[in-house]
Amino acid sequence: MALVKIKATDGTQITFNDKMIGQGGVKDVYFTEDKRHVIGFFRNKLDVYGKERLEHIVGKYRESIFAQEGGEYWKNLFCWPEKIVEYNGKTGVFVPTYAAEFFFTYGSSTPVIDIKGREKEGKWFANPWHRYCNLDKREIGDWRSYLNICLLISRAIRRMHAAGLSHSDLSYKNILIDPVSVKACIIDIDGLVVPGKFPPDVVGTPDFIAPEVMQTLKLKVSDPAKKIPKRETDMHALAVLIYMYLLCRHPLRGKKIYDIDDENRDEELAMGEKALFVESDKDTTNRYDIKWVKNNIPANRYPYIAPWMDIDKRPYTILGPYLSQFVRQAFQDGLHNPSARPSAMDWEDAIVRTIDLLQPCQNPKCEQKWFVFDNTTKPICPFCKTPFKGILPVLNFYSKRGSSFKLDNHRLMVFNGTRLYPWHVNRNVFPNEKLKPDQKQAVAYFQFHNNSWYLVNQSLPNMKDITDNKKIIKPNEHIQLTEGRQILLSEDEGGRLIQVQLVQN
Repeated sequence: MALVKIKATDGTQITFNDKMIGQGGVKDVYFTEDKRHVIGFFRNKLDVYGKERLEHIVGKYRESIFAQEGGEYWKNLFCWPEKIVEYNGKTGVFVPTYAAEFFFTYGSSTPVIDIKGREKEGKWFANPWHRYCNLDKREIGDWRSYLNICLLISRAIRRMHAAGLSHSDLSYKNILIDPVSVKACIIDIDGLVVPGKFPPDVVGTPDFIAPEVMQTLKLKVSDPAKKIPKRETDMHALAVLIYMYLLCRHPLRGKKIYDIDDENRDEELAMGEKALFVESDKDTTNRYDIKWVKNNIPANRYPYIAPWMDIDKRPYTILGPYLSQFVRQAFQDGLHNPSARPSAMDWEDAIVRTIDLLQPCQNPKCEQKWFVFDNTTKPICPFCKTPFKGILPVLNFYSKRGSSFKLDNHRLMVFNGTRLYPWHVNRNVFPNEKLKPDQKQAVAYFQFHNNSWYLVNQSLPNMKDITDNKKIIKPNEHIQLTEGRQILLSEDEGGRLIQVQLVQN
């Protein structure tokens, strides 16, 4: 073991340890001397286009994301190559090491699997057998954790697409997540696709390859009919990721068999030309029931997998109205029509609205701890079947547009301690990387006291009770939430008015 000193192509000196610490699909990885970075050397010699791609990734593309407004935010969501190095005829990339929270702290509950110290690839959390049997409970998080992780991933892919880039191999293997600290990081950035300039090096990872790519997999690269990874295939992979993180099952792997004699051909058809959503309301031939699950899942895994694969009890509609809409769009309308797929921004917006529909489960033993309540059914946790008991305020948002207030497709479910933020106060503020520090601070909160709900103003200067003679509620004052009460949060353009609805069980 020895230290090797080399110069990056930008002239900076780098010292790395010549003991290999790991191998990826195409690279051998080494620590730098201070272990704050790693160098991944490509095993095969890169052609001129491969080197040019890397130069653009560490140069103009990196700058287009990190040197713009909100650029500091993205450093936590992307593990982006910073420099290019050459050593012994091999090209390498100089990349930040993963944050400590992206390594497993505890060993597996199953002695056969040793995961302590290993990277937290998303695959460990997308499968219920791994998540609930093989992981230590202290590593798992709760359902709200995964919803917020999906928000981070959607936001990162939205930013990448806005820069004209595609990942090309988006999957749970190329994303690290930590449900405890609620963080995510996109990795393997060095293979980014730039349409018309830098084609993909890979077609993707099984389970996440878009149907049109799968269908033309065997065609030659020169064949004009061959479909290759691009923005629309990222959109398919993102939809699969969100579905799997939140529902712990694959959206296309159902009971239908397309070729009983050839397993490979069956896979090609099931994931490609004949791909069919397991919860399709147009064609139910790929849908399974719990009896089929029991007959097709190993007995030792059944207790962990069955609750999630019981799509009669946990259909995708438990995700609420906003996410359900895009699940249908992704796996029915857009499954074989790439242009109809929801964008990363669509998912981001839907998740933000869904987070406002969350309710804590009242069962202290509930594994998921949170569920979506959208006011279309009686509030009941779909995971443990515990009904909500008590008074639940539902706030319907209206926003000022010109001289009138119009109903927004947005509402907030209240629980003790729920807070209002600037993006609730004004529809023109969106919770993303562009938020200013003061926009991240709560401006009001809700409290349950003596069997009544109250909204406590913290810092809003113009809060008014429209129902009661436009009485002003000053900062540090409160107002009781009663059925039908209207409260003005802001009179600015885009400012919100809330109408209170009380659900009692």
